[in-house]
Parts: sequence; C-alpha cells; structure tokens
Amino acid sequence: MSVPHTLVLTDVADRAVHDAILGSLVAYNESRAGPNNGRPLVLEVRGESGAVIGGLWGYTSFGWLFTELFVLPASLRGQGIGARMLHMAETEARARGCHSAWLDTFEFQARAFYEKFGYECFGELPNYPRGYSRFFMKKSLIDGLL
Repeated sequence: MSVPHTLVLTDVADRAVHDAILGSLVAYNESRAGPNNGRPLVLEVRGESGAVIGGLWGYTSFGWLFTELFVLPASLRGQGIGARMLHMAETEARARGCHSAWLDTFEFQARAFYEKFGYECFGELPNYPRGYSRFFMKKSLIDGLL
C-alpha cells in the first residue's frame, strides 16, 4: 500500500529538514546495529583575539572516530600542533571506547600527514574535484585490529 507523499527538491539547507532526515536514519541504523553512542569531538584552535582560527571537528560513533574537518592556518603548520591535535583526538576516542579512526582528504591536502601517523588509504574517488582524487583513510587505535 502506497503512503501519500510529496517530493521537494531545494538548494536551501534547512537544519530542521537535516535533523528530521538524520533522525530517521539514526533510528533505522540503531534498529539494525544497536546504539551508536555518537558524541561530538571538537578541538578548537584560537588565536590571540580568542577567535577560532582552526581546529578539528568530528565525532565518535559505533566504536570509530570520524574526523570531518581538520585545518590549521598556514602560519601554525610545521610546528607539531597538527600532530598534537591528532594525538589528542585519538586519545579521547580511545577513552570513549573507540577501536579505529577514519577520515577523508583531498589529493592536494594532507594525505602524507595522515600516513605519517599510521593512516592508510582504503578508498579513492577520482576526479573529485576534477583533476584530483579524494582519499578515504583509516587507522586502528588498538594494535593489530584492522
């Protein structure tokens, strides 16, 4: 039996619509895989004025740390700050019971940086954006797991 419905295509990013879609997806996923125990994990980098100038934005869920955003201003790169941030995020993820971490990065971004800290590429999306690849990377947070 068909349920009455309407399809709406828009380019408006309404947070309430996002949350409604996400809520339905989370409910379905948890009905199959159990509670995801999702929590945000955020590291802020603040400048002299106190304004956010970079940071790491991600979350832990289903035993994994996902790093969605990670950026440092060019003036702070090469000083070990990024390494310290990655270590802090992974340490917190382990404390939350995570066994692994994953992220994605563009070819012109930081693949070599992540590889230096044990991440390995498990997927590539070529020509995203055109002329470059997007790499999907993972790392075990527990020795010998992956």
